[in-house]
Amino acid sequence: MKPIRLPEPPSPTFGVPEIFEAGAYSIVRRAIIIGNGSPGAENQSIGLVRALGLLDKHVLYRVTRPKGGVNEWLHWLPVSVHKNLDFILRQLFGYTQLWLTARGRKPVIVRSENGKGVGLSTILEADVKKIVSTARETYEKDGPLLVVASGRDTISVASSIKRLASQNVFVIQILHPRTRLDRFDLVITPKHDYYPLTPQAQQQVPRFLRLWMTPREPPDGHVVLTLGALHQIDSTVLRNEASAWHDEFAPLPKPLLVVNIGGPISNCRYGVDLAKQLIANLLSVLASCGSVRVSFSNKTPAKVSNFIVKQLGDNPKVYIWDGKEPNPYMGHLAWADAFVITADSVSMISESCSTGKPVYVMGAERCTWKYAEFHKSLRDRGVVRPFLGTEDMSESWSYPPLNDTAEAANQVRKALAERGWSIRS
Repeated sequence: MKPIRLPEPPSPTFGVPEIFEAGAYSIVRRAIIIGNGSPGAENQSIGLVRALGLLDKHVLYRVTRPKGGVNEWLHWLPVSVHKNLDFILRQLFGYTQLWLTARGRKPVIVRSENGKGVGLSTILEADVKKIVSTARETYEKDGPLLVVASGRDTISVASSIKRLASQNVFVIQILHPRTRLDRFDLVITPKHDYYPLTPQAQQQVPRFLRLWMTPREPPDGHVVLTLGALHQIDSTVLRNEASAWHDEFAPLPKPLLVVNIGGPISNCRYGVDLAKQLIANLLSVLASCGSVRVSFSNKTPAKVSNFIVKQLGDNPKVYIWDGKEPNPYMGHLAWADAFVITADSVSMISESCSTGKPVYVMGAERCTWKYAEFHKSLRDRGVVRPFLGTEDMSESWSYPPLNDTAEAANQVRKALAERGWSIRS
């Protein structure tokens, strides 16, 4: 069996000056994650908390919006306004759609992007007053509270916690909040979020619209820049998953090519046309593959998945996941010899690039704006290549694995140390 190539564990973490070692109230032992229900966003927060050694000592809160009916057209509103409007509609017009919160309701199972549970059985509705009260009342006993939030709907909650309990919390916002950065202790965001400030972007945007663009200024001391998305994948996770999926993947002929297909977004538009090109390229490299495994995300259009199943479903070298549990995503990361991924998913590409294995991207030329900048940065660093259909999959190549999550965690430790705090996992 060909050995699995796994990245080495990240370098030792940032040390804490001795002056802070004995501080009674300077040790961060717990965390709160504030999510918005998006697996991609919440997975980033969970990944950071895991890298900080607090995965088993955190509570997940969620900012929820009303669902169904006219609510699907109101997501552009601030979440507080949306909730108030939903309440008024239900009172005035007998609007019956339930307000999806966990307060007083049945527990909600949390799922990460790859379909695996994150170890929690319930989610609490994010309540600023309750979180602030907890941070203040438990500070002397339990020390400072780390708050990690990700997603547009979490911005106002996280910034309010920082404003009301600044002495008791350290607040991290993941992804650029499009607001004043000093409302948070730290902002962790990919470099391509600052694409609007580049000369290329300035040429694309009319001058009268530039005042409305965010961010308007280069990153300051509040900002930690990453190349891709944060996630939960590291060498330890990959080794564990390789063991867990051994019986299914070890017998497969090598090399194993994993194909992950997402779904079109506003900045990466495609349809069956890209699926046709993908099929043609896959058939061209099939002779150099031992086996191929194809997975779709929940964002993949039915017309795309149906077309691919029709074209490849009967090929003996190809297995197409049917969407039923267990989700093989983690097994694919651990056992694949190479990946082909559609350009729309920053998360899937970032996770695959953390393995150090060959990653081929399909459709990057169709991406615009900051997504085009993301793919250019990856190509410049040598961690991805375009999928052309001329590759020999038996010839491997490698690169230093992306360690964005571990590097961001080290920056968090530095920022805490500057404040006189440290983390004890």
